Amino acid sequence: MNIILLSGGSGKRLWPLSNDIRSKQFIKIFKTADGYESMVQRVYRQIKEVDADASVTIATSKTQVSSIHNQLDNSVGVCVEPCRRDTFPAIALATATCTMSRRRLDEAVVVCPVDPYVNNDYFAALRTLSELAGRGTRTYP
Repeated sequence: MNIILLSGGSGKRLWPLSNDIRSKQFIKIFKTADGYESMVQRVYRQIKEVDADASVTIATSKTQVSSIHNQLDNSVGVCVEPCRRDTFPAIALATATCTMSRRRLDEAVVVCPVDPYVNNDYFAALRTLSELAGRGTRTYP
């Protein structure tokens, strides 16, 4: 599964916990057996539990790159927006980056926010959706 996680928000909805410097998706608020994890850690873990081979790219701003690398391993791809232009340009840039790096135009790509609070079956359904979409795509020369 190829998944793009959108992580470009300014994080003002959980103020005062989050702000322009510390976005909500990086605050460790979810209790686990080993301590606490952030939204980005939780969603990345869930994706990898459902599909260990999933290719994950996080579309983000320059200010969030170090937080992503600090909280996730280096196997996660990061697509940095040169400037904030909202959702569609972020999706277009990240999809183009994924396509160019993989050299395949026939792979399905799933786009998801980085902060959904869902169970693993949600990502299992996304994997099934990705597989179904992949079967219906045309292979380009």
